[in-house]
Amino acid sequence: MRLFVSVDVGGLAAEIAAVQRPFADASGLRLTDPRQAHVTLKFLGDTRAGQLPDLREAIAAAVADSGISPFRTEVGGFGVFPGLEYLSVVWLGVREGSEQLTALHERIESRTTAMGFNPEEHAFTPHVTLARMDHADNKERVQELVETRDPTAGALTVDAVCLTESTLTSDGPVYETVERFDLPR
Repeated sequence: MRLFVSVDVGGLAAEIAAVQRPFADASGLRLTDPRQAHVTLKFLGDTRAGQLPDLREAIAAAVADSGISPFRTEVGGFGVFPGLEYLSVVWLGVREGSEQLTALHERIESRTTAMGFNPEEHAFTPHVTLARMDHADNKERVQELVETRDPTAGALTVDAVCLTESTLTSDGPVYETVERFDLPR
């Protein structure tokens, strides 16, 4: 199974869809499904079913040890990976709650790398992926939108971390929650 650890922001699906709308006509850009919107805390990749009990225990301990109670997060502001000249991913940033998301990421990263999962190669940037660039036909249009607009998708309360399975299909990935870990109150 292909797994990642995330915070679900699908409750903002309508707002995220509205923010995506100006990109809809950009050739070469593939929009993500806003109903599956999330902030990835840790990508685990291919995971054996036999690893699940220890993985569940590690994530539960990381969440409990974080000391992070339910918190408000606000999603907004465009960004890109790796940069404006070479676009691969267009995303919405996190305006409020990034400290808590980073703390959760660090705890989960520590526990999962101790289990043998690969460490992250890049600094953690909390974000919600809006689109992936397949080819650069409309790169200038995407660059203009990213540079000239500063949308806010909305805010919600984060009260759990999810272990999520990603199944790749010809229509894009399909995500299913394997387990939910409530933040301590």
